[in-house]
Amino acid sequence: MSIISSRRSVRKYTGERVTDDQVTELLKAAMSAPSAANQQSWCFVVIRSQEVLDRIPSVHPYAAMTPSASAVIVVCGDVADLKFKEYWVQDCSAATENVLLAAHEMGLGAVWLGVHPTEERVEGIRQLLGLPDHIIPLSLIPVGHPAEEHPAADRFDAGRVHCDHW
Repeated sequence: MSIISSRRSVRKYTGERVTDDQVTELLKAAMSAPSAANQQSWCFVVIRSQEVLDRIPSVHPYAAMTPSASAVIVVCGDVADLKFKEYWVQDCSAATENVLLAAHEMGLGAVWLGVHPTEERVEGIRQLLGLPDHIIPLSLIPVGHPAEEHPAADRFDAGRVHCDHW
């Protein structure tokens, strides 16, 4: 629970490089997520190129931090040949959350930037990365060593819980 409750969105990074081994660990965490019928509809693009990191804010209005990130993991759904096409969003969302939790546990900072279902963001990322039509970007996860700290937040609200019926 401490990793879950203390994880916060981090948008400022020190510039220290996240290692390739750390990125691999984040991807392992992503691929450990549950998925509908175990179809594992996800695929990932790891962006390290400073040129590409610098261009992301031109296609995503909330991505101002990507030029200072050590890497950006783009979580995508591969919707070709899925038995349950409508569940790729849940699969990729679970993978995204696993990356955020793993990054926090590793002492890294990360933030979830939504892409899908906003069509102009989807098309912008698709064009920037050369994604084929059957690959849909769900989220961007900038990752770096945190240059800011946020206190844990207690977000539990019993008023949002209903038992047995509404």
